[in-house]
Amino acid sequence: MGVLLSGLIYTQPCITTVYAASIERFGYSLTTLDTVPVSKPAPTTMATTDTFQIKRSKDTLEAPIKYQATDSAVVLVRQKKLIIYGKTNTAYTDMTLAAPTVELDQQTKVVKAVRTVDSTGGTLEAAVFKTGETEMTNDTIFYNFRTQVGVTKKTYTKQGEMLVIGEQAKKVSPTTTFIKEARFTTCMLDEPHFAFVSGKMKMINQQLAVSGPAHPEFEGVPMPIYVPFGFYPLNQGRHSGLMRPNFMNDEQRGLGLQGMGYYKVINDYWDAQLTADLFSYGEWAASARTSYRRRYRYNGGFGLDFRSSKQNFKGDPDFNKTRVFNISWSHAVDGRARPGVTFSANVNAGSTKYNRSIPGNAVLPFQNMLGSSITFSKTWKNKPYNISLSANHNQNNNIGLINISLPNGAFTLNNIYPFERRNAAGEARWYEKLAVGYNATFSNSFSFFDTLSYGKNGVKPFMRYLLDTAQWMANHSVPIVLALPPILGGRVIVSPGISYNQSWLQRVTRYGWNANRKKVDTITQKGLFIDQRASISLGFNTALYGMYQFKRSRIMAMRHIIRPQLALSYTPDFNKNRIFSTQVDTTGRILYYNDMEGQFLYNTSTRRSGTVQFGVDNNLEMKYRSKKDTGKAAIKKVVLLDGFGFSATYDLLRDSMNLSREIPFYLRTTLFDKININASTSLNPYQTDKNGFEINRYAWQGGRFRLGRISSGSVAIGTNFQSKPKDPKKEELRKKQAEERLNDPILQGDQQRLLEYMQQNPNEFVDFNIQWQLNLSYSLSFFSRLRPDFSGYEKEFQSGVNLAGSFNLTPKWKLSGSASIDMSRGDVQYLTMAINRDLHCWQLAINVIPVGFTRSFSFTISPKASLLQDLRINRTRFFTGF
Repeated sequence: MGVLLSGLIYTQPCITTVYAASIERFGYSLTTLDTVPVSKPAPTTMATTDTFQIKRSKDTLEAPIKYQATDSAVVLVRQKKLIIYGKTNTAYTDMTLAAPTVELDQQTKVVKAVRTVDSTGGTLEAAVFKTGETEMTNDTIFYNFRTQVGVTKKTYTKQGEMLVIGEQAKKVSPTTTFIKEARFTTCMLDEPHFAFVSGKMKMINQQLAVSGPAHPEFEGVPMPIYVPFGFYPLNQGRHSGLMRPNFMNDEQRGLGLQGMGYYKVINDYWDAQLTADLFSYGEWAASARTSYRRRYRYNGGFGLDFRSSKQNFKGDPDFNKTRVFNISWSHAVDGRARPGVTFSANVNAGSTKYNRSIPGNAVLPFQNMLGSSITFSKTWKNKPYNISLSANHNQNNNIGLINISLPNGAFTLNNIYPFERRNAAGEARWYEKLAVGYNATFSNSFSFFDTLSYGKNGVKPFMRYLLDTAQWMANHSVPIVLALPPILGGRVIVSPGISYNQSWLQRVTRYGWNANRKKVDTITQKGLFIDQRASISLGFNTALYGMYQFKRSRIMAMRHIIRPQLALSYTPDFNKNRIFSTQVDTTGRILYYNDMEGQFLYNTSTRRSGTVQFGVDNNLEMKYRSKKDTGKAAIKKVVLLDGFGFSATYDLLRDSMNLSREIPFYLRTTLFDKININASTSLNPYQTDKNGFEINRYAWQGGRFRLGRISSGSVAIGTNFQSKPKDPKKEELRKKQAEERLNDPILQGDQQRLLEYMQQNPNEFVDFNIQWQLNLSYSLSFFSRLRPDFSGYEKEFQSGVNLAGSFNLTPKWKLSGSASIDMSRGDVQYLTMAINRDLHCWQLAINVIPVGFTRSFSFTISPKASLLQDLRINRTRFFTGF
């Protein structure tokens, strides 16, 4: 049944008796909106499909009030009240009221809504009041439609991350509410674990809340800590303000404050952050960071860090003072902003000792290689050419070497087909597939050591040192390729090609034997030097398939794919006059070298070659029937070997040692879809003398068969095991969000900053949804290195194990850790251990680094909500003594 009161429709699915004559005496007129007649004064019984309209001649409300209910309605004529029961819904302008019982007083225009309770007094269904963006859950509501002022009891309202609970609240306008006995918390429970209690509070929806004297309470127990007033921002988004520092204690630096500063929102697209660290022993650090984003155009961030540190006290014999800095910049342009134009930057540069000056990070001191890249490229629509400009940087923190290359440029002309017909009919002729391209590049570079004292102790001044190391070069190449149709019924692909390359160099390198010092001296000569190369090649590629089918076995079949490769090439030597020789050791050993590149030519005196290149790649797959499924779903395919093969070169024009010095072998596989294995090695087919130099005898000659000696190799094994997530939907959502961040180019800068923050604050990224997980990796590598004095070769071995894992001790406790072990040296590079406790609305973390470059202990307890991150309690100590 539906009833409209002052334009309000009341829907009732049960049968109810209404006296039309009584309603008329009440000041209303009653008419039906469907075909059911209305009798007067006899009672009218209305079925579930009846709809009635009740109008009153005098009504001062701005808009009609609409009611909906599911149970029953009672009209009290003498009191001029309407009471409805069930799942009621009252709507007036932008206000909505849902409650189990609603009472309307027509005289005062006051509506009263109350909750329903069970036998113990617990709430079965509460009254929910919603207006605009504010929603309140209450025990009792009184609201005046005429004045739009309401009073509620036991009110719960959520404002962003904040939950406000009030014993009594008065709503004086659509946006302003006064609350008595207010509790402010981010714990979304009816009985929150913690709250800030104030006797009175004023709240402006989605903007701010202001309270009088307030104190915290935990589990209902008040704490003897009071503040004279409270100011709580409620609006979402960024806000300018001071940043609370963390108190720290370090035996090397003393007492300190870390992270104090100011955050400034410049505009909708830019923000900035200035922070500083101060310690009682004189160490200090300053940081300036800014981030920017323009949707569908660009985003990025810039950071500058400076740190001044001291070791021991002034006057001590081992007193040391260092100043280091680091610059970071990330920038990405959305491809939709300017199609055909891209600009990206990923800069991470600074002092080579900067990583070791950051305490509390076990991994950062071992990151010895840093790199930067800034790139601009332009592609023209419907044009075969493009250009790019770049600047690059790399540094080795271990030896203090910094290399900078800028500006660099490249011009590329994609393959064009000069003999292709404009209006071709039928199949293309073979010569129409002849393609010619062009590539031009130039680069400028210089290098220096940031550990040297330039201008002192015989070291050149800095600018002179840069000029001596500065060099430029340019390169031109013209590749010519021809796409021929496959031969032998499409089984063999033939790929002929011609290439020409010309390099312009600023300097050449000469070597000379110094008999007095018994070493090789290096001499450089500047000028303009041109190096030319050309080659002609012809390649053949095919694939051979073999299959073996099993009977009476769950293994159905195995397939072996063999991809042999064969290529013939000829390279003339256009620069014979650039080949020189020099003595390299006291035995009188002579080596030839190319002064254009400074590279030694082992076992030859020319760059002319006529080679036969050959190799084989293998792939092994297996098809089996799974025990877990039936039908077609039970047939599974697994790759046993992703790749296994080798490649080698035989030079027909050499007078000796025709086979290549290094024959590489490789293997790639994934076992059980869990264990990744990558292995490679190089085989040297020649015998050696007592100093380790190759001689013109193969390893299998001389009566003893050997394929050769292994000169270098590497093995990398990695695996990852983890339990199934407790909440699969939550895990799928996490993976989807991570994939979106990785695939969206506009979020690459944010992703990089997030990874850096996760490395520095691992305790804040604990996933209790995964019961346990284990990451394990092992690497082994060895190689033969020529001694600096050219007296022979020496082998070096490196091996290491990396471990990382975590498991839930209980549903709320998690233990995690990571370690890196240098197996070749037999020591632990770093070891971290952490224990985390999920406190529902708070989180506790204890992190210990007992082994490493810097040792530390930290205890942190903080709210999960970002709104209360400044309430973090942190206790950190660093230990640098050994």
